[in-house]
Amino acid sequence: MATRQLGRSLVLQSLYEWDFYGRKQDPKTVLKRNLAEFAPGFNEPEFVEKLSDGVINKMSELDKIIETSAPDWPLTKLPIVDRNILRIGLYELLFADRKEVPPRVAINEAIELAKSYGGDNSGKFVNGVLGTVYREMGEPDKKKEE
Repeated sequence: MATRQLGRSLVLQSLYEWDFYGRKQDPKTVLKRNLAEFAPGFNEPEFVEKLSDGVINKMSELDKIIETSAPDWPLTKLPIVDRNILRIGLYELLFADRKEVPPRVAINEAIELAKSYGGDNSGKFVNGVLGTVYREMGEPDKKKEE
């Protein structure tokens, strides 16, 4: 598994745990414990810390975007895995450095997380939500291809 892909999986696992237990623990503590336990020697801890912190700091904004983009699925009804995959994907799509994570990469990585960790339809659902947001953004990386 590629380093950043593993990093996103660790962030997802940590956000899932934090969310599942009612956000009672410090999310940084959860992430550090999961890094030590499941990825000792992981060589890009700054990437996962930045991604996790970014998702947590922008969570209310990300959740509003999810609610707007998937109106038939209230946040509380979404599976915890899907909800957090969408948060990660949206954060990378909207707020990450595009040179580091181009929009299509953010979408594809979120879809892969959904296929690996979500339910049977999670990949399609994540693709639909992120694709909608991407189109509303004006498909930023598509202009570079022309």
